[in-house]
Amino acid sequence: MTAIALGADHAGYPLKEDLKAWLGARGYEVVDLGTRSSESVDYPDFAAAVALAIISGKAERGVLVCGTGIGMAMAANKVPGVRAAACTDSYTARMSREHNDANVLALGARVTARDAAIEILDAWLSAPFAGGRHARRVEKLGALERVRGAAEERLDAKAR
Repeated sequence: MTAIALGADHAGYPLKEDLKAWLGARGYEVVDLGTRSSESVDYPDFAAAVALAIISGKAERGVLVCGTGIGMAMAANKVPGVRAAACTDSYTARMSREHNDANVLALGARVTARDAAIEILDAWLSAPFAGGRHARRVEKLGALERVRGAAEERLDAKAR
């Protein structure tokens, strides 16, 4: 079955634990990348861990949880190859998969109740990428990542 990488900051820790149990009960392989308590931590560290698990192939998809889901999505999207979507309902979760081929779902524990988060996760996991005209658009996202990489290389060369 699909491997799902999970990550959360302190605000998302309790919901992450609930989602981990839900995923495990449905047969998913869960790769828990932390945090392991409600002690204050920095969300970009956990977003990076999940993003790297995705691009390395350790997990097929990832789920991130912080207070709103926004910071986690912003951080994860800095990693080329990651398409993280902060979703607040099952419709946006489904569309993030069908139209954008999102490989990371970001949830907000302070704005989304546990049962709603599970509904969102279920919709996200069960929605396939539609391909077709959407594949062309997803490829353009990848092209933007390559443009950024080339620009960074030029800046590095000038700095030397």
